[in-house]
Amino acid sequence: MNLENLVQTLSTTHLSLQKKATQAINFSLVIRNWLFGYYLVEFEQQGKDRAQYGSQLLTRLSENLKSLGIPSCSVSNLRNFRQFYQTYPDIYQAVPGELPNDLSQLSQNFRLSWTHYQILISITDPNERNFYEIEASASQWSTREMERQIQSALFERLSLSRDKTEIKRLAEEGQILESPRDAIKSPYILEFLDLDQQPNYSENELETAIINKLENFLLELGKGFLFEGRQKRFSFEEDHFYVDLVFYNRLLRCYVLIDLKLDKLTHQDLGQMQMYVNYFDRHIKTLDENSTIGIVLCKRKKDALVELTLPKDANIFAAQYQLYLPSKEELKRQLQEATQEVKLKIGHKDNYKLGSEEA
Repeated sequence: MNLENLVQTLSTTHLSLQKKATQAINFSLVIRNWLFGYYLVEFEQQGKDRAQYGSQLLTRLSENLKSLGIPSCSVSNLRNFRQFYQTYPDIYQAVPGELPNDLSQLSQNFRLSWTHYQILISITDPNERNFYEIEASASQWSTREMERQIQSALFERLSLSRDKTEIKRLAEEGQILESPRDAIKSPYILEFLDLDQQPNYSENELETAIINKLENFLLELGKGFLFEGRQKRFSFEEDHFYVDLVFYNRLLRCYVLIDLKLDKLTHQDLGQMQMYVNYFDRHIKTLDENSTIGIVLCKRKKDALVELTLPKDANIFAAQYQLYLPSKEELKRQLQEATQEVKLKIGHKDNYKLGSEEA
């Protein structure tokens, strides 16, 4: 081992242990803040002299903790600690006034940093909050990435893109890729391209913008996507054809072809994608790989046209894209309507069964 190798070894060791130490500090901070919230709620509910302080409790408490040199105990932080516990009240049944003997048991219930949880506790819907907690942990999202996914309404878009009866599973397990449809969102949000909302650019400009910000586009596509190439050419009978973007999904174990359309979707676009998918299935993919998926990204589409043009078992999907963040309220409204529709259908089925039994 020469000196250069020794320096590299020591540097790698330092960075590795530093990272572990930082992670340990972050988890300790999460545990501390949850326990602070727990004890604060316990005092507010059962403290003998709680009435004496009233609305001044957090202010007095903050002043006392600061005088002891305990950091990050401002009034607003104490309020966040309380909300943290109230959001996750069943993490651990602590004994009032006592620390749990085994903090490792408590730490197993937390997967993210305190900064992540500060964002999560602002989400009121438990299904939505649970989904983002699972995904942020599984995909190792930074807080910036998680905020972007929340702002772009990933949970609502995924929920609206699949069978509404699977929304509960989405909230409990996160995004599981088992079939081609699981990889599709509606719509895809491409605001990170910084393109004007008006259609005054070409398909080549859109494609180039995506390639220039490929890391962001892969994040928007979702889990397991690997980029293979742009304008992928294949030829037969002296004709040449070009697929805009070619990806591979390692979880689904198949190629994913993306064709970009600036305006509304036509049946010719779907037919062209069908040809691309057929070619990859017959000439590119190996026997142990799954069927190719085709996605036509367009500005406008009509579901009726897609259903009429494609067979039911086709691995081809038309998805809209937007160059700006959607209204989260509008997506939530659509999701609530869809969920209500499912509940009504289930209610009608139950009433029908009940009526049949009475007859």
